[in-house]
Amino acid sequence: MLKTDLCEAYRGYIACLNEQDWTKLAQFVDDDAFYNGKRIGLSGYREMLERDFRDIPDLQFNIQLLISDPPHIAARLAFDCTPRGKFLGLDVNGRRISFTENVFYEFRDGKIVSVWSVIDKAAVEAQL
Repeated sequence: MLKTDLCEAYRGYIACLNEQDWTKLAQFVDDDAFYNGKRIGLSGYREMLERDFRDIPDLQFNIQLLISDPPHIAARLAFDCTPRGKFLGLDVNGRRISFTENVFYEFRDGKIVSVWSVIDKAAVEAQL
């Protein structure tokens, strides 16, 4: 894929997440997707996202930085939300927090096959 095509596909993926349009997720995520080195497949990926939105009802993915080097995308995502209960093992309990996630994706045939994600837990701890 070209850099512009890959960025466009990624922006479509983020829109799919923010709209919680799980019927379209298969357009963006491969059936055999890996997350942080573990094969979870499309169904596990969807379950993870649905759980995230249940635990954080106002969750929205906001792209702060996007770099494309096909077949990879690197992104810094920003979040400002109110998780219920625990988040990253921390008692957030509905308090508003802001944090970022640095995430790297590998695409194959226009779909995400691997995701490596690191969430800034220290930023959340500093707010609690």
